[in-house]
Amino acid sequence: MTHDLSPRPLNPAPPAPRFPWPEGKRSALFIGFDVDAETAWIGNRPENVDRMVTTSHGGYDARVGIAKILELLDDLGLKATFFIPGWTAEAHTAACEPIAAAGHEIAHHGYLHKCPDRNRLDEAREEIDRGLAALKARLGVRPVGYRAPSGENFPELLAHLADRGLRYSSSFRDDIRPYRHLLADGRPGPVEIPVNYAFDDWNFGMTSRLDSRPIFGRDAILPLWREEFAMTHDWGGVTTLVLHPQVSGRPMRWAILRDFLAEIAARGDVWIATGRQILEHYESCESRAAD
Repeated sequence: MTHDLSPRPLNPAPPAPRFPWPEGKRSALFIGFDVDAETAWIGNRPENVDRMVTTSHGGYDARVGIAKILELLDDLGLKATFFIPGWTAEAHTAACEPIAAAGHEIAHHGYLHKCPDRNRLDEAREEIDRGLAALKARLGVRPVGYRAPSGENFPELLAHLADRGLRYSSSFRDDIRPYRHLLADGRPGPVEIPVNYAFDDWNFGMTSRLDSRPIFGRDAILPLWREEFAMTHDWGGVTTLVLHPQVSGRPMRWAILRDFLAEIAARGDVWIATGRQILEHYESCESRAAD
């Protein structure tokens, strides 16, 4: 493949519109969990399938993490979006079923959590289609939202998402408000609910023998989250969380997340919404603006 390095905005989407948040809220909070389970360890490194201790990081999701996260959300009376790879839905159906039963949104996160690669278009499209089929067969869900496994995307994949009825993405890092993608052929693409990397718990709480990195405690994480949220709120944006049950479902990190969410839930000026709710609000505002 020849790479076009000509100077241009690499994301052709127009600027995010300044649609108001519902009920006069000043900002929004989008609580998203990536239920990767073992796919985080085998999707891009299939040789890890024979390393049971390594994959046990991901096994924590089904054994402990998902249930503890659902307990936390129930205690706080909050609804979240769970991005579930198709492989996870097939391997851990019993652990995933309570997510939908509790009224949370289930969204798409690939099939085997493979990083999308523009040089392997057929494989990237298959990841989408197999994931959709698995979520429908095992959990009875046809998702409207998508988060890119390993956080990557490209024009042909965006078009495939739109063609498969996926109406929003939550992967890009280039804004603080939702916006609509522009596809390469000029069609409108999915709505993007952008991500802030500061709220990805994997950065602070995951390490392993094969990918050693420091891990951080409450005194590092909670002040960072509080300050980043405060300024996002002041700017009228959406605070998008990228959380993982195998990280934030661990005892100390569960407590950090509980305290952070409780602080925001106690406020009266933040709209706490699922991805589908943010999408539907955006579409409603977009429709009114077009009239």
